[in-house]
Amino acid sequence: MTDWPAYAKGLLRAEMTRRGVSYADLVRMLAEGGVKETEANLRNKVSRGSFTAAFLFECLNAMGVKTLHLD
Repeated sequence: MTDWPAYAKGLLRAEMTRRGVSYADLVRMLAEGGVKETEANLRNKVSRGSFTAAFLFECLNAMGVKTLHLD
């Protein structure tokens, strides 16, 4: 059985690392797209892996992710 919250958290963190995006950067990028988050709230969400698929897609879109490899 897959731990989906851990998988989603790892996926988001990996994309942030690949692009050199900090939590503060991601908060700014999300705000540019109309998504209001604080850095502390974002860190908590990612740390717990407790976010919706829609939020994951908002983050990926804000970072400019166009392709994901899910292997």
